[in-house]
Amino acid sequence: MIEDSLTKQVIGAAIEVHRHLGPGLLESSYQKCLQYELVNRGLIARREVPVSIQYKDLLVENGYRIDLLVNEELVIETKTVEELNDIHLAQILTYLKFGGFKRGLLLNFKALRMIDGIQRVSL
Repeated sequence: MIEDSLTKQVIGAAIEVHRHLGPGLLESSYQKCLQYELVNRGLIARREVPVSIQYKDLLVENGYRIDLLVNEELVIETKTVEELNDIHLAQILTYLKFGGFKRGLLLNFKALRMIDGIQRVSL
């Protein structure tokens, strides 16, 4: 994935949140604090953005939600797990595909160092 200005800004904001809060909270706390940090940096950050699934001619609207969508283009999936695995990657890839987005970040706030809990994802 090509490093871009928006991704750098989000990673910087995630590191700032992690530096202040540490690794022991719920995902929802990190989401709210990251949204706050991003907005304070002049970005548009929406939480819990619905994603519908299209199957042939059937539209399935069953509660899938992107944790954070930044500037209507970067999908952020937050986690608080021991380590990121294939199911987390599959989840964000689904959001990218059905939402029509090109790139995203998996952010694991349970990592001791935030930089170790970041995975860039693109289609």
